[in-house]
This record gives sequence, structure tokens and C-alpha cells, in this order.
Amino acid sequence: MARTQRVTLKEIAAQTGVSMTTISKVLNGAADVSSSTRELVEDHLRKSGYRRRKSRQRREYIEVVLHELEGEWALAIIEGVREAAARVGLAVSLSVSGDRHAPGGEWLDSVVRRGPTGIILLFAGIEPEGREKLKARGIPFVIIDPAGDPAPGIPAVGAANWAGGVAATRHLIELGHRRIAAITGPGDLMSSLARLDGYRSAMMSAGLPVDPDWIRFGDFDRRSGERHAIALLSLPEPPTAIFAGSDLQALGVLHAATARAVRVPDALSVVGFDDLPVAELASPRLTTIRQPLREMAEQATRLLLQLLEERSPDVTRVELATSLVIRDSTAPAPA
Repeated sequence: MARTQRVTLKEIAAQTGVSMTTISKVLNGAADVSSSTRELVEDHLRKSGYRRRKSRQRREYIEVVLHELEGEWALAIIEGVREAAARVGLAVSLSVSGDRHAPGGEWLDSVVRRGPTGIILLFAGIEPEGREKLKARGIPFVIIDPAGDPAPGIPAVGAANWAGGVAATRHLIELGHRRIAAITGPGDLMSSLARLDGYRSAMMSAGLPVDPDWIRFGDFDRRSGERHAIALLSLPEPPTAIFAGSDLQALGVLHAATARAVRVPDALSVVGFDDLPVAELASPRLTTIRQPLREMAEQATRLLLQLLEERSPDVTRVELATSLVIRDSTAPAPA
């Protein structure tokens, strides 16, 4: 018969031979516990299904984890979390660690010691062992725009990247463009691949060929967009339109076009993705796919608060709609 009684720390102490004081230190992330003792106690806590009681001493803040602190994309997310957290009396702290796929190894132990109310990660996920440690300490987490496909039940919030790729490409097709290229982000990011798949789907639905030379993988920054645009505009039959996977890449495309005396949008149409403030300030103003960054951040914060209240969220995977914003960087295809 399955055990229904809640295990106590006294029982854990008897099973492990570790004092109640030391077990309390492990639960609170204290540093003065040997790694072997910590692993022994944590292993018994996991196997017993021990659930930590809510602590009034927990610090009242949400920790936002990202791999680099630059770019308007990250700032929009951070501001969205800050506004949503402030409404319920929580502060926000930032941690820069690891890469797009996971925080650095040292981060997990340090965050356990800090004891935030909850964690929001940008792109990155957490390995199963790390998830168990956070669960044992009652620290929930949510991922925004996950780099990969999170395991079932992992709370995550993203945008409709595939639909955005379709909308951007269809807009160019409806303007009469047939040679349409795509510059996307890293090939190991789910959002990069989804936007590119949307581009391919729109092209195939319209019966248009997709030349392999028209597809370029890079980083979501201006330099990458400029480098790949120069290569595309140097082809014997250059594209008349380029769908860029981010607004920053699209700015790079505009720079490349200027350098090669290619007029936008008369000779080349450009569509970005994100609708950052810089899209409105670009010259010409950038047609783009709006990604609801602040709404994503607010939704992730609400989801985190549901987990804090030990309520089962209505959904653990949320995908918010993207939309086409038409400005001055797109026009009918040149004759």
C-alpha cells in the first residue's frame, strides 16, 4: 500500500544517522555541511517524498536567471517580471550564469543558499537532479522561451514562433516576392527552428522553391544579420526579400543593404521579429513580428505565484500569440 503519512525530519534523522540540526542546515542550504552528508540527506528526502513546509524566513524576491545581460529583449522580459512581482510585494534579483541551455554548475548550490521565493529562467532549463533539489526546498521555477523542449510538467511560457514565421513570409509573398531568404538564430534553439519552419511552411504552401543558399543560421544580433545579408546579396540571383529571426538581425540586414547600395524597400524588403523599440526607430521603420515579451514575463510570474501557493496551475505550457506589424521596410517586389 502506498504511504500516505507525511514523513518527518525525525524519521529522516533516524534513517540517516544525521542530527536534526544538520538536516535543518541541508534544508536551508547552509554551507557548513560536507558534500557527502548533504547528498545522503537529500537522497533520503527525495525518496521519502518529504515536502518542505513554507518558511517565513524565505526572502521575498524572484530570481531571474539569464546567460547574458544585454539587449532590449532581455530588458523587456526583466521589466515585465519586475512589474508583475511588484504588484504582489516581491522584488526581483538577477543572476547571470551558464549558457542558453542551463545555468552554470555553481549556480544551483548558491541559489539554494539564497532561498528566493521562486525562479524564472530565460531560455535555460534545469537538469532533473537540480529540479529535485529545488523541489525539496519548495522553490518553484518557470522557463521563458525555452531553448529546447521541456520535459512534461515543466512550467514554460513562450511565443507562437512558427505562426510568426508563417505570417512574416506570407506578407512578403502577398507583396509579390518569390526569392525570399531567411536568417534565423542558433540551430540548437527551439525558437530559431520554429521560426524557420514557419518560413518553410509558408513558402511550400505558396508553391515556391526554397533554395538552400537562402537559409542562414547565426546569432540573434546585428553583426550576424549583417554578415549573412552581405553573403545573400552577393549571390548571382540575390533575394528580393529577407525574413530575419530578430529585430537586431534585421538591423544588420539594413546595414548590409546600405553598404551595397541596395535600397530598402525599393529593391529589398526586410521583416524582423520581436518588435523591440529599436524597430520603430530604424530607418526605414522596420516591419516585424510582434512577440509579446512583457505579457510573456507577466504570464510566467503569475504561473510562478500559482506554484508558490501550491495550487496546480490550469496549464504548465503557455504559448502567446505573435502578430505582424507593418511599417516601412517592406514593399511590392521590384519588377
